[in-house]
Amino acid sequence: MSAALNILGRFFLVLIFLMSAIGNKIPNFSGTVQYMKSEGVPVPGLLLAGAILFLIAGALSILVGFKAKIGAALLLIFLILATYWFHDFWTFEDAQVRQTQTIAFMKNLALMGAMLMIIAGGSGADSLDRRISRLD
Repeated sequence: MSAALNILGRFFLVLIFLMSAIGNKIPNFSGTVQYMKSEGVPVPGLLLAGAILFLIAGALSILVGFKAKIGAALLLIFLILATYWFHDFWTFEDAQVRQTQTIAFMKNLALMGAMLMIIAGGSGADSLDRRISRLD
């Protein structure tokens, strides 16, 4: 039961990153580059390509539990940069926009916490990392 819950938890955790890359950033690449440029992100095309790579590689790594600590580090880097550039709630005058950005900021902090937990403790039960370590 514990292994199944761990796998389900990893799936739920990484779904947001996979959907962000596959469902949004890849099909809307040029529009996302324009948005990034409007937010002052340097070399937005290159950073977006890197973000997509980090999102997919990090999410799949955590999902299957292979090199999950590295995958979590990739997603942590993504989250830090995305939170800094796009969820700067303190810069908005409009109360509704400020609240929306505050919620997104806090959501990203929670996800950063999850990444730190994986970096510290690994991917958990029934992961490839655990299976490989048992073979050593």
